[in-house]
Amino acid sequence: MAQAAPTSGGMPRSGRTPDVFSAQMHARARVAIPVVTGLIYGYWAAANRRMGGPITGWNLLFGFLTALVFAVVLFGVLTFAPRLSRELHAVVWTAFMGVAFGFLYSQSGDSILRSVAMSLAVAAVTFIVMFYRFYTHEDAAGHRIR
Repeated sequence: MAQAAPTSGGMPRSGRTPDVFSAQMHARARVAIPVVTGLIYGYWAAANRRMGGPITGWNLLFGFLTALVFAVVLFGVLTFAPRLSRELHAVVWTAFMGVAFGFLYSQSGDSILRSVAMSLAVAAVTFIVMFYRFYTHEDAAGHRIR
């Protein structure tokens, strides 16, 4: 079967895909992603806490405060964790995901031991995935390779 020979043009030779978003769009996304994710997390935590009951003012306050804390911490992780070595970078994401999942799970009313066990399991899987990702996408000095 014959195939067409590659031509010059099209994709750049460096192997990187072109960046279709402007620097302004990236700056907006750096703020919008933690805010939107925080609102989803806050709603989820508030829904878990009320356990199908009526929505109250305290439940709304809890949801918005949870969203605010989550968004601020996520913004901090996204900003400062990439500056760390790949091992510490993976540990920061592990701690963040473990605590975030454990908090959500604890709002459902199950025992604290089950909540801790589930969050440790999520944290272990997160560490394995993040360490593998950072190990295969960074050199020893922490520079991204693609």
